[in-house]
Amino acid sequence: MNLSIVIVNWNTRSLLRACLRSLEAAGDLAGIEHEILVIDNASADGSAEMTRQEFPRVTLIANESNLGYAAATNQGFAAARGESILLLNPDTEVPPGALRVLMETLAAHPDAAAVAPRLVDPDGTVQRSVRGFPAPWALLAELSGLARLFPRCRCLGAYRMRYWNHDDERRVDQPMASCLLIRREALEAVGPMDEEFPIFGNDADWCYRAWAAGWSIYFTPRAEIVHHGGASTSQVRRAMFRETERGLTHFYRKHYRGRAGVLGYLLALAAIHAGTAARILVFDARAALGKSPAAPPAREAVERKKERASP
Repeated sequence: MNLSIVIVNWNTRSLLRACLRSLEAAGDLAGIEHEILVIDNASADGSAEMTRQEFPRVTLIANESNLGYAAATNQGFAAARGESILLLNPDTEVPPGALRVLMETLAAHPDAAAVAPRLVDPDGTVQRSVRGFPAPWALLAELSGLARLFPRCRCLGAYRMRYWNHDDERRVDQPMASCLLIRREALEAVGPMDEEFPIFGNDADWCYRAWAAGWSIYFTPRAEIVHHGGASTSQVRRAMFRETERGLTHFYRKHYRGRAGVLGYLLALAAIHAGTAARILVFDARAALGKSPAAPPAREAVERKKERASP
């Protein structure tokens, strides 16, 4: 088996359908021995039934409860048979040629544990999908606003990397795992996702462990993937602020305790908690004024409205 595609889904039926159709239409999988696995985390919107009925060649693992992203991804890893494994979000669409480029790039770099493409909005706007590791002083520069004041400064902007336009192929710290092609040999060396990160931080942690084990992570702009973004998490957006805080806190305790100095470590943790409290305060204030965005993503809402209107 050359390639296993692992998609973890929760309540994004219409987007998942579009993702699976894009894989069929891309044509990249012709001649490649492959499999597609959908791990559904107890969706209540009929995602599992849709997959079973409309995509019979897809392997469906339907969980009876929501196990979280990391645990569901590990289910996919355990079931996958491919020499390389593509982690793919259900809110993505794969244009023709993108998978071929990712596989060629992985093959061209023997030191690569994984390769990530450039993610773009549906209108073609490039998403800032790559970050540096959140080392204490880099994170403090970001949360304090210094990185925004001096966006071209590589020292202050080491976390969100605003100085870089995602326009060249290079080694990177941590790309988003919305689309990430992983070498099986690296997966076996690095290990599965850390399930202490149920939603956020698991991809950064995996990349960090890959680098620590002597592998590299690559980004290539030659492959572009359309990413609608936040389709699952936006349904419970307020709770996601706490999940982000939980993920960053666990990352710090796991990788930076004792390494960054006591002051830097404590200041970073304090900044994480203060930043989360501020985001929740702003979110609640906007909600009270009726200005918070609707929970379901726009595309999902439109699709549901169409389905209700259909005979």
